[in-house]
Amino acid sequence: MLTDRQRAIVKSTVPLLETGGEALTTHFYQLMLSESDEVQPLFNSVHQQTGAQPRALARSVLMYAKHIDDLSGLGDLPAQIIHKHVSLQVQPEHYPIVGGFLLRAIREVLGAEIATDEVIEAWAAAYGQLADILIGAEQATYEANAQAPGGWKGVRRFVVAAKQAETPEITSFTLQPEDGGAVLAYQPGQFIGLRVVVDGKEQRRNYSLSQVADGRSLRISVKREAQGVVSNHLHHQVQVGDVLDVFPPAGHFTLDDSAKPLVLMAAGVGITPLMAMLQEGLKMGRAVTFIHCARSPELQAFRGDLLALAAQHPQLQLRFGYEQAAGAAPADGVDVAQGLPDAELLTRWLPAERDVQAYYLGPVGFMRLAKQVLHRAGVPDAQARCEFFGPAQTLAA
Repeated sequence: MLTDRQRAIVKSTVPLLETGGEALTTHFYQLMLSESDEVQPLFNSVHQQTGAQPRALARSVLMYAKHIDDLSGLGDLPAQIIHKHVSLQVQPEHYPIVGGFLLRAIREVLGAEIATDEVIEAWAAAYGQLADILIGAEQATYEANAQAPGGWKGVRRFVVAAKQAETPEITSFTLQPEDGGAVLAYQPGQFIGLRVVVDGKEQRRNYSLSQVADGRSLRISVKREAQGVVSNHLHHQVQVGDVLDVFPPAGHFTLDDSAKPLVLMAAGVGITPLMAMLQEGLKMGRAVTFIHCARSPELQAFRGDLLALAAQHPQLQLRFGYEQAAGAAPADGVDVAQGLPDAELLTRWLPAERDVQAYYLGPVGFMRLAKQVLHRAGVPDAQARCEFFGPAQTLAA
C-alpha cells in the first residue's frame, strides 16, 4: 500500500513527467519490446513507429501521478485501459514484466541522482496499486464474458463466413464460431481482439464490430493501412473458410438506452462502430442524424447500406461530406457537401433539438472539431462521447 511519503514523492515527479515523459516512455518501449518476447504481441508496431503509443503512455503516467491522491480524477481513462487490455487478453503475469521495464526506464532516463532508490520504491508501490486495480477489473470482465450466454474466455475459433470489400481500402469479415454455438450479445460500439500469426510472429489487434449483435456471428470492417502488418494480412491472405482466433467483445464506448434522438458523426473508417449503433437506434425507434465525411463517394464505406436504411426509416437523416464529391449520385433526403468539414457545416447539419445523445469518431482533428461544434451548439458535454482508434489520447488542442 502506498504511504503518504510515497504519494508525495510520486507527485513531486509531475514536473519531470510534463517535460520529459515521452522520452521516458519511448525508452521504456524500446527496452521492453527488444528484450521481452512475452509482451510483444500486445503492442502495435505501427503505434511505436509513429510515436502514438509512447505519447499515450506518457499522458497516462502523468495523469496517474497528478491524481495519485484521488483516482476518480482520472475519469474514463481506467475504463479505456481495462477494456483495451481485455480485448487483447492482458493477464496478471504481464504486469510484473511491464512494471520492471518501467522502473528501469525511470532510473535510466532520469539518472540515479534524481531517480533515487526512494523514488524507485515509491513508483514501484504506485505501479503496484494501479496494477491491482486493473487486474481485479480485468479478471471480473473475463469471468463475466465466460458466464454470459454465448460467451467465452480466452481464445475462441471463428470461421470467416464472408469477406466483402466495402471500398478499395475497407473490407468486412463476417465471422461465425467454429463450434457452431451462440455468440454473446455484445453492445453496439464494442470491439473484439484478434490473434494472428504473420511471418511466424504473433500479433494481436482490436477491430470494431460493424453490425448489431445477432447471436450468431460477428462482423468487423478493417481498413488496410499502408504499414499495417495485420490489416494487410487480413486483406490479402485471409479468405472465406479460414479460421481466426477471437477474443470476446470489449469496450465502454457503447450506445446508451435513452430514448433521446441520436447524432452519429464519423469521418473515414470511424463509421465502423457507429453502424452498429445506428442499427440498434433504429430498432429502438429513435430519431437519428447520421453524419459521415469521406474523401470521396468511392471511399465511403456503407454508403449503399445507409441509403437503404434511410429509405426504410423516415426518422433517419443522412448528411454526407466529401473532399471530392465527383461521382456522388443524388439521393432523396441526403444533404451532400463538398470540401473538408468545418464548424459551420457540422453545426448546420445538427438537428434543431439539442437535447441529444451524440457519438463521434474519426481522425483526431475531426474529433476535436466535432467536440467543439457539439459544445458550442449546446449539446450537454455529458451527452457527447467519442473514442480513439489506437492508444488513448486527448482531444486537448
